[in-house]
Amino acid sequence: MNTNLKLGVDVVGAHNLLPKDGQGSSSAFVELYFDGQKYRTTVKEKDLDPVWDESFYFNISDPGILPNLTLDAFVYNNVKGTHSRSFLGKVSIAGTSFVPYSDAVVLHYPLEKRGIFSRVRGELGLKVYITDDPTIKSSDPVVSMARNSQTHPESVQEPVKKSETRHTFHHLPHPTQAPANAAVPAAPPPMMRYGYEQIKPNPPPQPPKLVRMYSESSNQPVDYALKETSPYLGGGRVVGGRVIRTDKASSTYDLVEKMHFLFVRVVKARDLPAMDITGSLDPYVEVRIGNYKGVTRHVEKNQNPMWNIVFAFSRERMQANVLEVVVKDKDLVKDDFVGFVRFDLNEVPLRVPPDSPLAPQWYRLEDKKGERIKSELMLAVWIGTQADEAFPDAWHSDAATPVDSSGAASVLIRSKVYQAPRLWYVRVNVIEAQDLVPTDKTRFPDTYVKAHIGSQVMKTKSVQARSLNPLWNEDLLFVAAEPFEDHLILTVEDRVGPGKDEILGRVIIPLNMVEKRADDRMIHSRWFNLEKPVVVDVDQLKKDKFSMRIHLRICLDGGYHVLDESTHYSSDLRPTAKQLWKPTIGVLELGILNAVGLHPMKTRDGRGTSDTYCVAKYGHKWVRTRTIVDNLCPKYNEQYTWEVFDTATVLTVGVFDNSQLGDKGSNSKDLKIGKVRIRISTLEAGRVYTHSYPLLVLHPAGVKKMGEVHLAIRFSCTNFVNMLYTYSRPLLPKMHYVRPFSVMQLDMLRHQAVHIVAARLGRAEPPLRKEVVEYMSDVDSHLWSMRRSKANFFRLMTIFAPLFAVSKWFGDICMWRNPITTVLVHVLFIMLVCFPELILPTVFLYMFLIGIWNFRYRPRYPPHMNTKISQAEGVHPDELDEEFDTFPTSRNPDLVRMRYDRLRSVAGRIQTVVGDIATQGERMQSLLSWRDPRATAIFVTLCLVAAIVLYVTPFQAIAALIGIFMMRHPRFRHRLPSVPVNFFRRLPARTDSML
Repeated sequence: MNTNLKLGVDVVGAHNLLPKDGQGSSSAFVELYFDGQKYRTTVKEKDLDPVWDESFYFNISDPGILPNLTLDAFVYNNVKGTHSRSFLGKVSIAGTSFVPYSDAVVLHYPLEKRGIFSRVRGELGLKVYITDDPTIKSSDPVVSMARNSQTHPESVQEPVKKSETRHTFHHLPHPTQAPANAAVPAAPPPMMRYGYEQIKPNPPPQPPKLVRMYSESSNQPVDYALKETSPYLGGGRVVGGRVIRTDKASSTYDLVEKMHFLFVRVVKARDLPAMDITGSLDPYVEVRIGNYKGVTRHVEKNQNPMWNIVFAFSRERMQANVLEVVVKDKDLVKDDFVGFVRFDLNEVPLRVPPDSPLAPQWYRLEDKKGERIKSELMLAVWIGTQADEAFPDAWHSDAATPVDSSGAASVLIRSKVYQAPRLWYVRVNVIEAQDLVPTDKTRFPDTYVKAHIGSQVMKTKSVQARSLNPLWNEDLLFVAAEPFEDHLILTVEDRVGPGKDEILGRVIIPLNMVEKRADDRMIHSRWFNLEKPVVVDVDQLKKDKFSMRIHLRICLDGGYHVLDESTHYSSDLRPTAKQLWKPTIGVLELGILNAVGLHPMKTRDGRGTSDTYCVAKYGHKWVRTRTIVDNLCPKYNEQYTWEVFDTATVLTVGVFDNSQLGDKGSNSKDLKIGKVRIRISTLEAGRVYTHSYPLLVLHPAGVKKMGEVHLAIRFSCTNFVNMLYTYSRPLLPKMHYVRPFSVMQLDMLRHQAVHIVAARLGRAEPPLRKEVVEYMSDVDSHLWSMRRSKANFFRLMTIFAPLFAVSKWFGDICMWRNPITTVLVHVLFIMLVCFPELILPTVFLYMFLIGIWNFRYRPRYPPHMNTKISQAEGVHPDELDEEFDTFPTSRNPDLVRMRYDRLRSVAGRIQTVVGDIATQGERMQSLLSWRDPRATAIFVTLCLVAAIVLYVTPFQAIAALIGIFMMRHPRFRHRLPSVPVNFFRRLPARTDSML
């Protein structure tokens, strides 16, 4: 056991403390408590933003119990006159968050309250780490002050100052300032593991980066909290949501870090020499720079081949100053050398959009001796950024293994923008059929209509008519996507016997011929002829060709929004018909910067690694970044833009591991790493949000952090009046309220829509796989989960918590817990009774003042997934196993029986509560129903007396008497229930009629 372990705490400073000295300031100091040890900083007089820059070291007695220990930091205001102190806030850090010194950074923790009625504000900057340096001695402990101690805080021994200067905003160390004994940088520097980009040598020295920890609950683990960053992006340094511009003009890609690439466009070649016996060759081009190379496809038997492919090599990963473009001949044994072209990188031009694209030129090839040959290669070589129009379709060096890579696999790793298909609801009203011809002439057919579009199948109810003209008049609903590829096929079938159906006729209707509508106007019905699917007798075919027909009313409903995602996380609420679309209200910009600390999803060469890419979804537009191969801290730096039509929408960003690059091929599913949801209405217009989001995923073993993704987001409002007007409009299009669907229909249609979108996007190149689309669309959010049910119950209890608090407060008033407060409430009540016109103005003024007061403490960051609210921290393993079970279940019968019994017990309690609520309502109805004649007679008599009394007595007097009676002193109360409660409980209910 290492007995030299110590917990180091650097108290950097505090920010925006609450003034407590009556003069608009505070004299703050910090007390630290850990494992029975206590240290204290010096007092900073009259400073709401004090800077201490003091270090303390605690002895760790037993490293085995370190995760169970807690570091508490209390901030106090020193009161000189009375030698006392007042509370300013506290911070509690769990032992599971302690990291080695090399991984530690300064974090600014929001100060927490000590009690319900305490007021705090501000942040405390701490750097907490574990060290085993034997040269470091533990700090001198501070003697604990007794309750009546006269020890002055300034008399405490001053801790040793650090040699470097510290500020409230911490200076992160530069990567080049690593210690001499540092390991080879196989793992990223500390700043990379916490979600920050390395400062490149090209830009000038930048101001320090700011780290702030945000957690919606004090019980939320710090490691799961949101982290605000201030990276240096293309438009300048981002500080507090504002961009501090540099001297250089900002580019359109101002939400990502500018990255330089060497672009090589290989267009074509001509006059290549014959290399084979047949007098031809199979040429391909190999582009090499240092340890990286890109290879084009080979063109069979062509001396003038065409490729037109672009390669992009990251400048920061280049290990050479010479670019070689080699032409080779593909051979079975060994590829033959044809010629090459060499470029000096110092002479390659720099191109920045909106400059025109660099025109390709012809270059003479050289042989191995350096002599020029007749053959020529058309190339274009330039240095650009990710703003270059060639960037999305280029083959990237950081998306392939360093030594060798094939251009054929580049289609699976390049970035792509997808457009989801426009979805329509297909409404088929099956009215009737005429002149059906059953096979068995001795019986009337038991008929129904089966309709299907693609894999969607719907049936009407069976009709046993006493004629050959059955009537259904039923609506069948489907989802179809443009362009319409599947036809609507309807078959009229006769149920001959159990499990045996016979097709009487069929009709095929192309969806392109179906009428479209954008409102609820009536669509004209049509008669369609039914044809038998198989007819052997030609004479019978001619005779029965027009004998059977079906009456239908079919339309494409464009007035609805086709829900293809969870209704709680909808990214688009517009109807299908474009003529109903409202003008845009803003623009949403997303910069996907990087991911850090990713969990290895596969093994390669005996080590854990990941091949990751990001997917962002908003509206009809899906985007996919390039795949960064073999990197647990990938840098993407890709920026995308969407039009915003409604602020009540959600942007979803997911991180996935590409499983299509290995030996398993396309049969393997891409693995989910995590996702982030950002609601547009929570973003301030014009503010740049740069945060590192933890990727939290629920596994069968519990919640797990899979890494962090660093995003930059900005919502820009283009029409402020239209944006405010959206708050008065219905959330969904008009047709959802004029002709609403049932809950069952919406669930079924949403499942069909997700299936269609996944199928269409899976046919793109590169494909967006089905598991990715389903995970981004929350396709399983409607399935039963005990954990989610508990979370929703506690959410409901949180909503009613203020009502419970008011009820408890009023109970204390009625019991005279605090006589002064009770008297004041009596006075206020009498005033409101005497002046009832002041009640509503008082209520609205109170809400206005509360809103203005809360404006100071408004959230400065988007909401993020919370493990405490989700009930994901202490969930039982069996409940998680049930949540991850398939539908239908695949578990053994004994386990399913146990879960069924558990669900029955829970449902039994819910049944009891619902029955009690119904009983109270039935007792209210029985007051005047004469079910109990004596009780109804008493109640009717009391109503008559009350009417006479209220008629002759002023309402204010009655209200005052009732209020004073309810708030009477406990001396005039009895422990037994009151007379009205006893009377109400004796009323009958319908429980006697229940079986």
